[in-house]
Amino acid sequence: MRGILILAFSCFCSQAFAQHTESQLDSLFNKLYTEGKFNGNVLVAEKGQVLYQRSFGMASLDQKRPLNKESIFELASVSKQFTAMGIMILKKKGALSYEDSLRKFFPELPYEQITIRHLLNHTSGLPDYMELFEEYWDSSKIATNRDMIGLLAQYKPKILFNPGEKYEYSNTGYALLASIIEKASGKSYGKFLDEAIFKPLKMSNTLVLSRRFDNKVPENYAYGYVKQKTDNTFILPDEHPDYEAFVKALDGIQGDGTVNSTTGDLFLWDRALHDHALLTKKEWFEALQTPILKNGKKSFYGFGWMVDSSKTFGRIMNHSGSWPGYNTFIERHTDNDKTFILLSNMERGSLPYIAIRRILYHLQNNQPQPAIKLSADSLKQYKGKYTLAPDFVLTIWVENEKLLAQATGQTSFILTPEKTDWFIIPEVSAKIQFIRNDTGLVRSLVLYQNGQEVP
Repeated sequence: MRGILILAFSCFCSQAFAQHTESQLDSLFNKLYTEGKFNGNVLVAEKGQVLYQRSFGMASLDQKRPLNKESIFELASVSKQFTAMGIMILKKKGALSYEDSLRKFFPELPYEQITIRHLLNHTSGLPDYMELFEEYWDSSKIATNRDMIGLLAQYKPKILFNPGEKYEYSNTGYALLASIIEKASGKSYGKFLDEAIFKPLKMSNTLVLSRRFDNKVPENYAYGYVKQKTDNTFILPDEHPDYEAFVKALDGIQGDGTVNSTTGDLFLWDRALHDHALLTKKEWFEALQTPILKNGKKSFYGFGWMVDSSKTFGRIMNHSGSWPGYNTFIERHTDNDKTFILLSNMERGSLPYIAIRRILYHLQNNQPQPAIKLSADSLKQYKGKYTLAPDFVLTIWVENEKLLAQATGQTSFILTPEKTDWFIIPEVSAKIQFIRNDTGLVRSLVLYQNGQEVP
């Protein structure tokens, strides 16, 4: 009898925690939506059970159509994990090796010693294809992966560093991986992913889609919106002077983006990874290994996932995605089997993944107190855009008397002042040092993270 009572009490406590978690999440997202900071879908799960799933706002402003659980979003760079899985499945079938040279598939390209593994880990040193298109492409035409490969072969832009020497996020690398999938499988990138991943996992609302190039809009599509320059109203990026040229011209390039999905289908994906439905545990383990760079330092990117760990959360796998009108994020805590998925289709600000972590682990809002206090005016001297790599920019601004930073394609962080010109980002175990010139003006910075110094 006592055992039954203990079991009942345990179930009651578990249910109470779940209800409390749901209430906190609902309070968080209702507040963000009311304040105009979130428009999109969210799903939070623990141990295979959905704790919270809601939709906030509109899928189409023109049609006055609200979002619902089946709304389909462009995933942007969250697509990369599916490209990586496609490569891993082909490796399992013996169609390729991680050590295969890029030139085995594209001998017309001039890049020696770059392997599939380098592409997966973002350690290839390849130049950014977006800059290549900006310089040489007729923006009235929609480009495809074949066009990208053609420009690389024709103009032969130099690599940024020797393969394996550094980590540098590369959309070029993942677009090439999609083309390798096509070469190795004999099928289009979209068809291969559909047959090898989406259909087996019953992800019925997931597809590879270049909406403008394909001239196709799926039912229940969530259009992505950006803010007008003149006011705070929202328009499609196709109508915005800063975005219209490249969202159309680059719409046909796949692999670094163009997977479209729902929160529900991404939860099926999460469960498949948890249960090793597509790869054995040993095969999947390789995807989580982050490479040792030639300078002896360890990177933090596996195959299509950022990989990290902490005492509080255990091992974390996550990836963000950003494209005009869309901001996406998926995070899996594999030691504790917690998952959350955020899909936003309006330019509203950063996604609240730090707050979700705290709610899931019943933590207090423990943002460290600044070691020194700086006024909003003092913080303004650090504002600006700092280039960490050709296509990776850290934007820093002041909001509500706090200094915030956001890297390309990622969510924003609060920078907590530690000492003069030094700030910490506790959530990602990083520090930033601002560097002044001879006249005392801030002109650059150094990011310290994972044993690396990035100027």
